[in-house]
Amino acid sequence: MALFNFKKKDETQTATPEMEAFLQGFSIEVMPRTAEKVADFRDILPTGTRVYIAHIEGTPIDEMVATAKRINAEGFDVMPHFPARIIKDANTLGDWIARYQGEANVNQALLLAGGVANPHGDFDSSMQLMETGLFDKAGFKRLHVAGHPEGNKDIDPDGSHKNVDAALQWKQKFSDTTDADMALATQFCFDAKPIINWANDLSAAGITLPIHIGIAGPAKLQTLIKFAIACGVGPSLKVLQKRAMDVSKLLLPYEPTEVLAELAAHKAANPNFNIEHVHFFPLGGIKTNATWVTENGGAAGVPANAA
Repeated sequence: MALFNFKKKDETQTATPEMEAFLQGFSIEVMPRTAEKVADFRDILPTGTRVYIAHIEGTPIDEMVATAKRINAEGFDVMPHFPARIIKDANTLGDWIARYQGEANVNQALLLAGGVANPHGDFDSSMQLMETGLFDKAGFKRLHVAGHPEGNKDIDPDGSHKNVDAALQWKQKFSDTTDADMALATQFCFDAKPIINWANDLSAAGITLPIHIGIAGPAKLQTLIKFAIACGVGPSLKVLQKRAMDVSKLLLPYEPTEVLAELAAHKAANPNFNIEHVHFFPLGGIKTNATWVTENGGAAGVPANAA
């Protein structure tokens, strides 16, 4: 294994103090098939970084647990997805929890409905997973749930935020009863202003769960537009469309510098702003994303007591 190199490739590139502070405790997402392409995560990520493992429909639980075990053994804080709609029943959920815990030393999870139209069994939402009490019974220390800064048309087909907001209120109340620490991990966005407005609206509505804002990592513009449309990203998609109309930028890879710089500046000016960490979706490749983050100051990994 090569030692992790924190030296910037471009010595003239200097991250701002605001950006460095905002990127501390960042997390990143992988799937088993993308994890297989990384010889050793210690070569690309700071030890201790929280690594989410996305569970796509059709991926066997054996592969998920094996990936979690391997990444945990390399020194990372593993958080697997639990998509409600692909979990058959409470017995299956209990088995997954026990396997992750016993085989991969996992004590945290991201709970979400999952991008499946028809549930495979008894569960339709992350709230139903929490209601089983199985995560608390197993002593899980951290539960993250989904946040949607631009709404979610699968949940609110009419384009409103009514059902999403009601679910957040439920999750806020649940956070008062569970022993686990909770936070919101959001869909990726490309424009800071809607994010800031959404986060402020949550605070005004009494939602105090810390926010881990989803950000798409560096990638080809065409790739991001494809993912944004598929995932239902709304207002901030216009940022990509505007960029696509600029011939001088069309062929250049997208980097999240602008949106993160604006969010970082807002956080620096408003320390109580409820976005606490950044979660990266490495749509252009995990190595590319990891390199970009560390070159922009996010080299501290996740503190042991990170929110």
